[in-house]
Amino acid sequence: MKRIWIPTILLILLILANTSVFAQSYYFELNRLFTDVFINSDGSVSLTYQFVFTNTPSASPIEYVDIGMPSGSFSLVGATADVDGNPVSLSRSDYEGSGSGFAVVLGSAAIRPGKSGSVNVTIPNAGTWLRYDDDKTYASFAFSPTWFGSQYVTGSTQIRVSFHLPPGVQTEEPRWHAAPSGWSPEPQTSLDSEGRVVYTWENQQASGSSQYTFGASFPSEYVPSSAISQPTFFERLGVSADTCFTFLCCGGIFSSIIGIGWWSTEASKRRKLQYLPPKVAIEGLGVKRGLTAVEAATLMEQPLDKVMTMILFGVIKKAAAAVKTRDPLELTLASPLPEGLNSYELDFLKAFEKTDKAERRKALQTMMIALVTSVSTKMKGFSRKETIAYYKNITEKAWGQVEAAQTPQVKSEAYEKNIEWTMLDKEYDDRTREVFRTGPVFIPTWWGRYDPTFSRPAGSGSSIPSQTGLPSGGQISLPTLPGGSFAASIVTGVQGFSAGVIGNITDFTGAITNKTNPMPVASPSRSSGGGRSGGGGCACACACAGCACACAGGGR
Repeated sequence: MKRIWIPTILLILLILANTSVFAQSYYFELNRLFTDVFINSDGSVSLTYQFVFTNTPSASPIEYVDIGMPSGSFSLVGATADVDGNPVSLSRSDYEGSGSGFAVVLGSAAIRPGKSGSVNVTIPNAGTWLRYDDDKTYASFAFSPTWFGSQYVTGSTQIRVSFHLPPGVQTEEPRWHAAPSGWSPEPQTSLDSEGRVVYTWENQQASGSSQYTFGASFPSEYVPSSAISQPTFFERLGVSADTCFTFLCCGGIFSSIIGIGWWSTEASKRRKLQYLPPKVAIEGLGVKRGLTAVEAATLMEQPLDKVMTMILFGVIKKAAAAVKTRDPLELTLASPLPEGLNSYELDFLKAFEKTDKAERRKALQTMMIALVTSVSTKMKGFSRKETIAYYKNITEKAWGQVEAAQTPQVKSEAYEKNIEWTMLDKEYDDRTREVFRTGPVFIPTWWGRYDPTFSRPAGSGSSIPSQTGLPSGGQISLPTLPGGSFAASIVTGVQGFSAGVIGNITDFTGAITNKTNPMPVASPSRSSGGGRSGGGGCACACACAGCACACAGGGR
């Protein structure tokens, strides 16, 4: 009898032990993670979180939610939390995530297996996170919303992160940092109920177990200098001290330096070409109509050599200037200048009055800064995305008129009329060559001002063409060029501008970007994340065996 009962008792104990283990498992869906970050006028930060959990039927109740914080300087005084409107408590001592943080203690409001619940948290004083940019005129911060261990989370998560910048910051002043991989590179920009600029990133299919870092910069004058600290050595590198130690212990320091250097160089090049400052789009105002082709090109952040060439064609068509020599490019300016010139065209002509190349280049940069600022001002309250789509449609219609023309005369007229709009097309070079690959081109009346080497072909007639470039009543014989020669002359105008007038396009644009859209320090401050829901830990992955992880694991 004893021999029978002993194995039976052992079997029962084993089953009970396994049942206990199973009961302590945590597995849930994080359906939603919304967080709002408020940078206050005194430099402090306030946070709000909304989590929506769905607990799986076989898991244990969700009793705790760990929320990681950037530093231990936060305070829970005045902080509140609730589960579906039922108040719950907060505790530093119950926190089991990595770094600094606190736990939401759900207590009797624990989310039971198979049930869903919304956990809402408000932290009025989340500490101070601000760092100075290199020139101290801008303050920067970066933030990662808390995340959970991959062994505890299933499914995708709708994540939304909103930065509310300090009161008084003007819409054209702040800058966003590069977004995480897989997210839209440009946040949605709006104004909140207090008139504060808000940057919002959202991803419907994000991972609740991944760390995503977002950053922004704004003029430091809007917060006290005492609230801003200098970035540490490791923050200037854009990595944590623990990360550097991990790479060192694994022997990966050399490859990391090479990789960081390459990435920084490439990112810097791309960033220099983003010369338009971020704008606020207020729902309801929609498209900004009435922009010129040059202004639309600026809004689209077209390469500046193309924008300059568009301005060149504009002043030539208006008889304000003529090309004296192409290489180097020199202009003969009309005196007096015709009426109806845009301000950027007047500045363009003034730049060519300067004989010194360096002074001319500087004057052209000043002209572009004024143009970018003007476009930025005109776009206030309008949707940049919708406006760009509107002018892209105009570009396609312009090309459609050219490509649909049935005769060389009509094609030439359509191209002359729409030349600036066709240049907005990214495939402008190839498209121009293809359209004029065969057949003659009836040149416009202003062609002689653009091409100083052009002379009227023999037998083309001596009459001056009409302003449209087409014969009137069939009585005027227009000069023509072979299509290939015409296309080549138009396309190489852009290349000539880049090589002979503004020099290196990246450097030229970078000097403008530094004024209109200054480059922030990349990720000068990081928020530690990580947490659990009912016992989870932060997502932790070491670079090599034997390296220490800073994450807390395990459960209750």
